[in-house]
Amino acid sequence: MRNVKEPIAESPRRMHRREHRECREKTKEKKPRKGLRFFFFLFSVFSAFSAVNSSLCLCDSVVRSNVQPRSVDLVEYLGTPAWHAQGWRGQGVKVAILDSGFRNYQAHLGTTLPKTVHVCSFRWDGNLEAKDSQHGISCAEVIHVLAPEAELLLANWEPECPDRFLAAVRWAREQGARVLCCSLIMPSWSDGEGHGRIHEELTRLLGPGDALFFASAGNTAQRHWSGPFEDGGDGYHVWRDAASTVHRENIIYPWGGERVSVELCCPSASTYEVMISDAATEQIVGRVQSADAGGVGNAVIAFWPEADRYYQVRVRRLPQRRNKEGQRRNQDIADASFLLYPSSFHLTVLGGGLRYTTPGGSIPFPGDGGEVIAVGAVDAAGRRLAYSACGPKPGMVKPDLVARVPFPSRFRTQPFAGTSAAAPQAGALAALIWSRHPDWNAPRICAALRNAARPCAANSPTWETGHGLLHLPPPD
Repeated sequence: MRNVKEPIAESPRRMHRREHRECREKTKEKKPRKGLRFFFFLFSVFSAFSAVNSSLCLCDSVVRSNVQPRSVDLVEYLGTPAWHAQGWRGQGVKVAILDSGFRNYQAHLGTTLPKTVHVCSFRWDGNLEAKDSQHGISCAEVIHVLAPEAELLLANWEPECPDRFLAAVRWAREQGARVLCCSLIMPSWSDGEGHGRIHEELTRLLGPGDALFFASAGNTAQRHWSGPFEDGGDGYHVWRDAASTVHRENIIYPWGGERVSVELCCPSASTYEVMISDAATEQIVGRVQSADAGGVGNAVIAFWPEADRYYQVRVRRLPQRRNKEGQRRNQDIADASFLLYPSSFHLTVLGGGLRYTTPGGSIPFPGDGGEVIAVGAVDAAGRRLAYSACGPKPGMVKPDLVARVPFPSRFRTQPFAGTSAAAPQAGALAALIWSRHPDWNAPRICAALRNAARPCAANSPTWETGHGLLHLPPPD
């Protein structure tokens, strides 16, 4: 890592081979083929324009808006002019942006970005600009506009490899970052309730009161289902619509030609089988059982959809998995638990829509964790946008805060929208407060943001908008 205008990314030769084996691609892919069902093609196109567009197969989504808001309006509603006028502009604070989209970032140095940034790649190829996306630059732009003197760190990691994500967090902390922002989502990296090894490691890396981690709540409210498993009599889960009508399958509507990823997460004590098939021919696209991944159970099926087709997902609960000796642990208790007690799971679709959904509990990793400040998205009137993921989460207020979107951009023709644009706003405000109060710890900064948050629209429940609309306290 070098603090120069043209930073050099970390060499992948130093990465351990054992980590590479552990993080090999586990999802199943299917190459696209031609199809002729024009009706469903039109339906898919309509869904893509009326719903959220996914920019990453596994962890990110953005919402597009054609209305470019005025910068002055957003800056004033956040309360930053008073802080800037008194000289508090983020100086002395390092902010890390963890993302995957930094293509051509050097062209933006000195304009959209500060003149100098610190970078490091934790991909196997060591390429910070590998993905053809500028999503991370957009996140960094938000922070630079609101906290123009904060130092920025940019880092990416190998997709689908949580240990490389943790390595990026570790690097940021070693560089002195007190604020970390991530507007990507990885639903299968936790149980959907804030538990698991990755959350535990993230908590340890952040330290007791040393740093704040801000994450987008996710644009998943309209493509997520969660709740207790309900056996339809054949061992498979049944899905209920708004009228409580039972359905054997849940329909998946791909968005154009991008890859679709169907991700189930659950407690590690439960085992599920996920099956995806063509809704018209019932040809199986993928079938996988959930596996224990660091204290949580997850199952992921990724595939390339055929043109003009739609798909269906079925979920089956399996008996408790066996240990290495082939014997079930606590056999009698396990069998009784399987029969008498319901087991819950989360299912999220990335790169497509889902017909039967439950917005409640739709905040995925990392925002579902207690160590993370999840930020949702609201409109100018303070109403939750339909795609913005919701709580509740056990024992936690989620999302923690909400912010107005879209955010204006100086290098894009369209403004930056979605919950991806909400999280960096919160990170920037934390940097401003820390520049004014460098002796404050992370809980005190977080409390200042929560106490200064403004009420949202009338009758807005906590599980939709958390502690309220993001706003700075007076600068003292």
